[in-house]
Amino acid sequence: MARRRFLAQLAAWPLAAMLPAGLATPRAARLKIMLKSAWGSDDPTKAAFPFSHGHALAEAGHDVQIFLLGEAVGLMRRSVAEAVVPVGWPPVAEVLGKVAERKIPIYACGTCARARGVTEADLANWGASFGSPKIFVSLVEWADRVITE
Repeated sequence: MARRRFLAQLAAWPLAAMLPAGLATPRAARLKIMLKSAWGSDDPTKAAFPFSHGHALAEAGHDVQIFLLGEAVGLMRRSVAEAVVPVGWPPVAEVLGKVAERKIPIYACGTCARARGVTEADLANWGASFGSPKIFVSLVEWADRVITE
């Protein structure tokens, strides 16, 4: 039964290729996506994910908000963001700049940030704000999808 269904789908693929581009791949609905990360300078590649993925999702037309906690709040310091270089990618500061240009909201856990010496001036570099448990909950309730990176 499953094999028959698979073969029927396989037979339909050439027909899908003849459809106009807009019909062959329907556009997904605009989603509200929250990205949460605790990765910092200890793993540069993982540290870059919420920013690079957030930027890509926003470019695709989705609403994105980012919440950082733990070691990830250290990336709000410009000197750290410039020094953190993921494998095969440019420094985190570069994609963070793109996120800031798109005005994607970034929240850094206030308690985590203060414990690591991250200041309001550091957050201002990227248009970010201090976050709190209430803000975290509001983002989870707002989002259609929560992605933990």
